[in-house]
Amino acid sequence: MSTIWRNHYQDKLKSADEAAKVVKSGDVVFMGEFIQGVDALDTALSKRKEDLKDVILITTTRAKPLKCVEADPKRDAFTWEDWHFSGMARKYFDQGLVNYIPFTYHQGPRIIVKYGKVDVVFIQVTPMDDKGFFNLSTSNSLGYAYCKKASKVIVEINTTIPRCLGGASESIHISEVDMIVEGPNTPLIELPAAKATEADKGIANHVMTLIEDGATLQLGIGGLPNIVGSMIAQSDLKDLGVHTEMLADSYVDMYESGKISGRRKVIDKGKMVYTFAMGSKKLYEFLDNNPICASYPVSYTNDPRVISVNDKVMAINNAIEVDLYSQVSSESSGSRHITGTGGQLDFIFGAFQSRGGKGLICISSTFTDKEGNLQSRIVPTLAPGTIVTCPRSIVHYIVTENGIAQMKGKSTWERAEALVEIAHPQFKDQLVKDAQKLNIWRKSNKLAV
Repeated sequence: MSTIWRNHYQDKLKSADEAAKVVKSGDVVFMGEFIQGVDALDTALSKRKEDLKDVILITTTRAKPLKCVEADPKRDAFTWEDWHFSGMARKYFDQGLVNYIPFTYHQGPRIIVKYGKVDVVFIQVTPMDDKGFFNLSTSNSLGYAYCKKASKVIVEINTTIPRCLGGASESIHISEVDMIVEGPNTPLIELPAAKATEADKGIANHVMTLIEDGATLQLGIGGLPNIVGSMIAQSDLKDLGVHTEMLADSYVDMYESGKISGRRKVIDKGKMVYTFAMGSKKLYEFLDNNPICASYPVSYTNDPRVISVNDKVMAINNAIEVDLYSQVSSESSGSRHITGTGGQLDFIFGAFQSRGGKGLICISSTFTDKEGNLQSRIVPTLAPGTIVTCPRSIVHYIVTENGIAQMKGKSTWERAEALVEIAHPQFKDQLVKDAQKLNIWRKSNKLAV
């Protein structure tokens, strides 16, 4: 390591308690993204709850509790805002302890530049390399944009996290850093593998009929993407590419089975492009200094114009509910907030613009409610308060375990008919009656049952 960078490092090295003192009442503090939430700085800042008032803490899909929030349940000192909810944040939302920031994911860095207020950045990084750079590791979506906007940038080092190559904006130089804190080196959270349901397996079988050799993949999170990845790994498909927002274990399996080469991609040939990664230790070890992977800010990975440059983009995402107008909700159940818009809209739009591309909303046709009753996920209209994630004008394909419905170019009655056809048999007759009441059912048409 160069002596000049080593000297800068020593000059900027502080304890977490010293670094936390830069935060003032009324400040906005960015606390990191996804599985890379700062630990030592969170603890140190929480100790200052009696000294501070109206500090806003901003995260992206925080994966573990914020000690600042737990120390201040009345929200006198700290107010937590999140760009996308994890399951943990959802529980805090139900207690009134976190608020959601609505946005279209690819616009995030631009929103920060144009309208974001941020005074201090606390961000977790790898140890400094011999050129004076700290790597942002698995989380590169909004972090660098915040670093460029903030008055103070404080990095917390974690020696256990992978160095993720770019791409772009995957590292920050010591000259851009105000303070350095050496953290407790807590290993990254590992996500347990979500088990695929029978409905997931049925949906995956339909999805597989739509994927072609040379396709570029974007998979969401959960049991369905896992089973799709497993099926691809065991298939005869070849020369697949990756351009996704989230990199998960399933991509490692597909790559190691020889299905992913990226040779047919138009841009970033041979690269697995992503903006954040979450999974198991297997994924983190795969990412470390691996030149096949390219980390980019979300303004690149999720820009529909960039997505559409590659051919045969297959965007595969989950949803909570779809109505007979083909409006998709993926982030709320009525007024109860579940998650966030994320990149679903970005990729459905971008996939349609891609030559040969397909944007898939995958949804089980039913769920069982708290009383044990079977309910349809295809409904006449979305309940009051439900957030529309993907408007009917953008929706491309809807897939359930019962089949595939393509929406583009179809009238309201044609969409309703196609959705009834892939609904659970138990609910089809009632959905037809509902469509008739809504005046979106062709009167002469007979439902084939």
